[in-house]
Amino acid sequence: DIPHSDKRFAGYSKEEKCLNADIHRKYIFGGHVADYMKMLREEEPEKYQSHFSKFVEAGVEPEDLESLYKKVHEGIRADPSIKYTEKHPCKKSYKMKKLSYEQRRENLIARLNALNEEADE
Repeated sequence: DIPHSDKRFAGYSKEEKCLNADIHRKYIFGGHVADYMKMLREEEPEKYQSHFSKFVEAGVEPEDLESLYKKVHEGIRADPSIKYTEKHPCKKSYKMKKLSYEQRRENLIARLNALNEEADE
């Protein structure tokens, strides 16, 4: 028993107070994403290329999306354990090291000396 309400799912109609299973199934298998992909492909090809670039590289078309989702669901059911991937550590550090009072004072003196030398020339 999973405590939930059908009202939370896509396909629930507030007026009819019931869940439309066909709409719910469409959302589970990515039908709404396939519709959006088709619409973008026809109306705005540049936006389609940028939004779904990984799908295009993999050769996934909107028509193939439902079968892809089914395949993924089967894989999850076969082995639901989490498979950790190796993550590459981020090498960029934008936070500057905190300088001591002496270091800040030396930097200030060096900058002032450089400005004084420029002014003398």
